[in-house]
Amino acid sequence: MQRDFAEHLLEKTTQDYNLIAEEFARTREKPWPEIKFLFDDYLVAREKVLDLGCANARFFEFFQEKKADYVGVDSSKKLIKIAQARHSSAKFQTADALNLPFPDNHFDKIYSIAVLHHIPSQEFRLSFLKEAKRVLKPEGLLIMTVWRFHRIEELFLIIKFGILRLFGLSKLDFGDILDPWGKKIKRYYHYFSKKELISLARKAGFKIKDIGVIKNKRGNRQNIYLVAKKPS
Repeated sequence: MQRDFAEHLLEKTTQDYNLIAEEFARTREKPWPEIKFLFDDYLVAREKVLDLGCANARFFEFFQEKKADYVGVDSSKKLIKIAQARHSSAKFQTADALNLPFPDNHFDKIYSIAVLHHIPSQEFRLSFLKEAKRVLKPEGLLIMTVWRFHRIEELFLIIKFGILRLFGLSKLDFGDILDPWGKKIKRYYHYFSKKELISLARKAGFKIKDIGVIKNKRGNRQNIYLVAKKPS
């Protein structure tokens, strides 16, 4: 993917989430219960934690249970405004995930739930992970999830945009889609396999601790999770 088009997609994603912020927050008020083990198993009480791509902070209660020293960041100003209104005692700020406003070796843990699949191009995805590693303390953990595409509609979009790419009719990379949110916007997504996610994390300098697939009870929501460690 050309860099200027990737930059356009990054800006588009921010604008898209500003446009749907209220609807997004209203339809996603509660945390996904199936990912709670990522907090129970890895988050230690009172650790300094970054919620990277926090959106409306719907997972805040999981951090609050561990009395984490919490900071939530997102590129969408409107989602940050909603998050701050809901959790007035927590710290939130608008920030670029590729250029975080924090010093080196600052956080014990970084959680990034359903974010990396919105980052276009391998270059920027690698930058995202390297920036997360920069602000993590040595031996700190990055705990993240990305969508696992499994529905017919998603697979159809992957095939559709793959064919368009093959014939030079799309600037998207293979594995990229634009997924409609009603008639308002089309959100950019990249389809990850576990193999690709592992490879990317290793290129960024992480050591892989765990990877797997999480499903909700109905099986209609599926995510790949990755737990990666910054070397000492």
